[in-house]
Amino acid sequence: MDALTFGIQLLNGVQYGLVLFLVASGLTLVFGILGVINLAHGSFYMLGAYLAWAITAYTGNFALAIVGALAISFVLGIALEEVFVKRMMGRDHLAQVLLSYGLILVVDEVRQIVFGRDVHSVAAPEWLQGSIQVTDVLAYPVYRLALCVVCLVLAGAIFYVIQRTRLGMVIRAGAENRDMARALGVPFDIVNRYVFAVGIALAALGGMLVAPISTVFPGMGDGMLILSFVVVVLGGIGSVTGAAIGALMIGLTDTFGKVFFPQFSSILIYVLMAAVLLWRPNGLLGRA
Repeated sequence: MDALTFGIQLLNGVQYGLVLFLVASGLTLVFGILGVINLAHGSFYMLGAYLAWAITAYTGNFALAIVGALAISFVLGIALEEVFVKRMMGRDHLAQVLLSYGLILVVDEVRQIVFGRDVHSVAAPEWLQGSIQVTDVLAYPVYRLALCVVCLVLAGAIFYVIQRTRLGMVIRAGAENRDMARALGVPFDIVNRYVFAVGIALAALGGMLVAPISTVFPGMGDGMLILSFVVVVLGGIGSVTGAAIGALMIGLTDTFGKVFFPQFSSILIYVLMAAVLLWRPNGLLGRA
């Protein structure tokens, strides 16, 4: 493999890892702060992609579709937390698993009623539809480069909010010692609602951004859910920084695994997770 091809594969791996981070950061916030196991996280990834397709098809504007679908996802997250999730607080994980599995079935049924079972494609904005000619035989899509930039900006915004704002301080306090933070007067009922809504919105946003370079199809969130849990466990439950490191590790391992070891590429990420957990049982940045 020459240096140019290596660079393109490296860019692909980073781009994949950044999208994974967007989805997994929402899961690690919900799992680490609320203590809720949300198996329906991948369903909202799929729902975001379908919303992006539907709104783009209706308006012809992908940017407007992103804004509209993001708003719908956020409001849906608030409603779900108010009606279902807050009643699961303090209960055992079996109840949470059963609830989230029920949400998977409900979301899939709603998707089938509203959007049908067909496979769809979403067109990227016209100004992002071209490719940059790298060599005579190699070209790189402009949308993939734009996706990297958008994901980096969003990742930077997530870290800024968590590390530099009062809201982030509350989130970190809840992850560190929820009971003590509540005793100090932190209004966790409100925090829980918005953390869950943001987690759902981030999962949906990942589906929206990936839609133009993938197809929109039923069950597309299943694989992303598994990978998101791998990222959360690999980075350490509740650690957003760990999720970022884990997502990049998974993205690079999957991308280069398909290049160098295609016959083993489907298991390499799980071998990586097992190796990390043998070394650090609580994840890279997780605590006991």
